[in-house]
Amino acid sequence: MLILLYLFESAADLPAAHFKHFAGPCHRNKRKVVRRNPKSCDVYLRLMVKLYKFLARRTHSKFNNIVKRRLFMSRTNRAPLSLSRLARQMKKPGREGKVAVVIGTVTNDIRIREVPKLTVCALRITAGARNRILKAGGKVMTVDQLALMTPLGRGTVLLQGPRKAREACRHFGPAPGVPGSHTKPYVISKSRERTNAHRA
Repeated sequence: MLILLYLFESAADLPAAHFKHFAGPCHRNKRKVVRRNPKSCDVYLRLMVKLYKFLARRTHSKFNNIVKRRLFMSRTNRAPLSLSRLARQMKKPGREGKVAVVIGTVTNDIRIREVPKLTVCALRITAGARNRILKAGGKVMTVDQLALMTPLGRGTVLLQGPRKAREACRHFGPAPGVPGSHTKPYVISKSRERTNAHRA
C-alpha cells in the first residue's frame, strides 16, 4: 500500500508531456467539411449530380470534376451571372462558337442593348434572358443536354457569377470609420428621424 502511494505521488510531480503518448489519437481534425452531395432535395439536381459523378469517375475529365463540384455548392457560391457579363466574357479571343456553361442562374440585363448570338448551357435561366438569347438566334440548353453533346466538355467555356457582389459582402472588412476602411456601415444615420439598427 505504501509503495502504491509513493508511485502516485511521484507521478503527480512529473510534467504533462511525460503522459502525452497515453492520450490516444486526436479526433478533432478528422471531420471533412467538403460537400459530397447537394443539400437540396430537388430530384432533377440530384439526377444531374449522379450523371456528372459517373462522368467524372469514368472519363477523368477536369471539366466534369469542376461541374460536379459546382453542382454541390450552396446558392451563395452559385452567384447569378448577368447577360451583359456573359456576352462580354464570350467576346474574348478564342471563345467564338463555343458553349458558355454556367452552373448557376443567368439573368437578364436591360443595360445591354444588343445580345450577340450565344449558345448557353445553364442550371437555370430567367424568362427574359432566355427570350433575348433565342431572339438573337442563339441556343439555350440544360446541363444534361450538354453531357450528351460533349461528355468531355470540349468546346465549352466555364463561367460563373461574381461571388463577392452580394450586398452583405459590403459590410465585411475593417470597422466603418477606421482610416482606410471602405466598409459599409449597417446603420447609415443615427439621427432621430432615421431608423436605428435596434429599433423596429
